[in-house]
Amino acid sequence: MPTISKRPITPAQRYHVGLKTASLSKERPVRNLTESKKRTGGRNAYGRITSRRRGGGHKKLYRKIDFRRDKLDMKAEVLRFEYDPNRSANLALVKFEDGELRYILAPNKLKEGDTVINATTEAEFKPGNSMPLKAIPAAMKVHSVEMKPNTKAQLVRSAGGAATVVSIEKGMATLRMPSGEIRMLNAACRASIGEVGNSEHGSQSLGKAGRSRWKGKRPRVRGVAMNPVDHPMGGGEGRTSGGGHPVSPWGQLSKGFPTRKKNKPSNKLILVRRNGRKVKN
Repeated sequence: MPTISKRPITPAQRYHVGLKTASLSKERPVRNLTESKKRTGGRNAYGRITSRRRGGGHKKLYRKIDFRRDKLDMKAEVLRFEYDPNRSANLALVKFEDGELRYILAPNKLKEGDTVINATTEAEFKPGNSMPLKAIPAAMKVHSVEMKPNTKAQLVRSAGGAATVVSIEKGMATLRMPSGEIRMLNAACRASIGEVGNSEHGSQSLGKAGRSRWKGKRPRVRGVAMNPVDHPMGGGEGRTSGGGHPVSPWGQLSKGFPTRKKNKPSNKLILVRRNGRKVKN
């Protein structure tokens, strides 16, 4: 969807960059494909804040999305495209031959009236079709990729995202992820053809702080603007960073400090990190 800018009648409109939504349906989401979404405000069961800068925001209904793609070898027609407030990608409402309705992530170049299928082995390489990685040729772009067979898509689900199939060897598929990481997955894992739509999502500009509040995001206060009692980088005469490395309020390094566990089982499946370093397994 192309971006749009408004004539700045107000200060907020001067910096606002939005997306054209003419292709999205104005109808309410399908009732039996939605459920209520509970908000925590960043609090745990004891009422203590565990995730900062959360609170407020507009009410949302959660859309149940078919990440499993387990209705096999049955064609489905694309009825319409819808906005989803819970993610950056848009949704496509599809209707199977038996009348069942489901939501899937809308890939680029998918149009109303097109048909998609969840193939057992292989099918036509059209955007939106789902099939095992072993049936997809090299250099093909995919999204909504499973990490383990017969589970659900967990990788490459955000707007504009696409992974590239590098090779299929000995029952393992090698993929280049959107981050640049090269990793291996079981070739029986399912993936959808094409890249996720709404690729201009990153070109938006909210225009004012209030729109962040509508999304449930509260202001972020810099550590150097706090008092020493509140943050390790706080205090000092005038503007100062404290002379130390940037850290969190609890002292953990906040730039360049790896937080991934060294004994994580999936480490052995990563061939090249997102920073370009090759992994020695």
